[in-house]
Amino acid sequence: MRIGVDVGGTNTDAVVMDGRTVLASHKAPTSENVSDGIVAAIGEVLRRADASAADVRTVMIGTTHFTNAFVQRQHLLPVGIVRIALPSSRGIPPLSDWPADIAEAMGPHHHMITGGYQFDGSVADPLDEGAVAAAARSLRNAGIATVAITGLFSPVNPAMEVRAAEIIRQEMPDAALTLSSQIGRMGILERENAAVMNASLAELSREVVGSFRAALTRLDIRAPFFISQNDGTLMSAAFVERYPVLTFASGPTNSMRGAAYLSGLEDALIADIGGTTTDIGVLRNGFPRESSLSVDVGGVRTNFRMPDVLALGLGGGSLVAETDAGLTVGPRSIGYRLTRDALVFGGDTLCATDIAVAAGYAAIGDASRVAHLSAALVQAAVQRIHRIVAEGVDRMKASATPVPLVLVGGGAVLIRDAIGGTSEVIVPEHAGVANAIGASIAQISGETDRVFAYEAVGREAALEEAANEARDKAVAAGADPATLEIIDREEVPLAYMPGGAVRIRVKVSGDLDLARSGDTA
Repeated sequence: MRIGVDVGGTNTDAVVMDGRTVLASHKAPTSENVSDGIVAAIGEVLRRADASAADVRTVMIGTTHFTNAFVQRQHLLPVGIVRIALPSSRGIPPLSDWPADIAEAMGPHHHMITGGYQFDGSVADPLDEGAVAAAARSLRNAGIATVAITGLFSPVNPAMEVRAAEIIRQEMPDAALTLSSQIGRMGILERENAAVMNASLAELSREVVGSFRAALTRLDIRAPFFISQNDGTLMSAAFVERYPVLTFASGPTNSMRGAAYLSGLEDALIADIGGTTTDIGVLRNGFPRESSLSVDVGGVRTNFRMPDVLALGLGGGSLVAETDAGLTVGPRSIGYRLTRDALVFGGDTLCATDIAVAAGYAAIGDASRVAHLSAALVQAAVQRIHRIVAEGVDRMKASATPVPLVLVGGGAVLIRDAIGGTSEVIVPEHAGVANAIGASIAQISGETDRVFAYEAVGREAALEEAANEARDKAVAAGADPATLEIIDREEVPLAYMPGGAVRIRVKVSGDLDLARSGDTA
């Protein structure tokens, strides 16, 4: 038996799974003290499933805490930045493209060091170890507690980042260190941004993971627990404490993975409709399609893996209003105040949930409180809601061919009519807790992203080396070697580089090996 939990900004959802069967589910309000919401949600699903803490073999948790903290500029530490890329990167200092407010929060503690590699992993310039040590002493004297280390072409060869970390650790034994090669891909500026973002969350990551641990201890659950990352797979709690940025956008990812499980589809469009927004994504082979572009998070460009998700201002709490320009639905929303302010719950605010009740789509609250709404208003709002989703579907589709659309999330009740461009609209059972189900079924993954010279090693040998490296990373993260399979492979020729250079990205995933993995509460 395993438990899946998704800690959102408004609700904490939990499910108990026995194999592939959902035994019980529950939504509890997310509390200011994270532990309380988790204890309430898990305690209730165990009661409903007539199970005890001793029956739980593993717990999987998804969280939006780190994304929210960065976007809202809260709980962030000033960061020491060490870039190993001189002389080539001298003209663009760190944080050059950051919004002024958050760049100020990171602080002016930047150190640019001679060193770095070529695209094939050969040395471009030797590491200036003396300069690294001097930078560490300067950061220590400034009271910096977390450091981001970024090297030129470090995803190909991380050795200089690793060596710099060793030197910094000698001068700053208690500092939290982030190596960009563990997070981002090719492209030094975006990868450095991701590393700095991660480093700024070092203290919060310890607090949040500690809250998860404390919650499970209060429930007397001694099973190992894992935290979901934004590619639909899992990380150990210890790894999340070091790399919290990899949880960014894990909420929509969990919902998409849960939608794949609930619908039985591996290739489809997914719309996760919450209280404020609708996130539309694409399933490929049961996993979210990744964005092929640099992703903006809180105004900062990054290049670590992120799901390709379109966020629309439509949710169960979206305000419905008649204006001079016509009827509008969203993007403003009553959000978490839905159960207090919506008409059907005794409030005085007309929102999308009220429209769904008035149209007969949803049996929520007191339907008599929306009986006065005119049929014309209700019909116009229904059409507007469906048009918003249809426009989002059109933007996310890669071709004109109709594809299935799976609706999940508490706001899935807003849609009942056909959506243009889709072959069918599916609202599966347990759609409201698809995020927690997605967390509960997550696997372990490994990925490699490197540049190979085909003229030197040959295509087949390069592909095999990349696949083996990805498998090794998955096994090291806790995957069962016997269950590994390649779920994504990409070859991109680099015409501007010599030697038949090709960038190869391979991702593999496999089932969790409980015999040797996990962090117990």
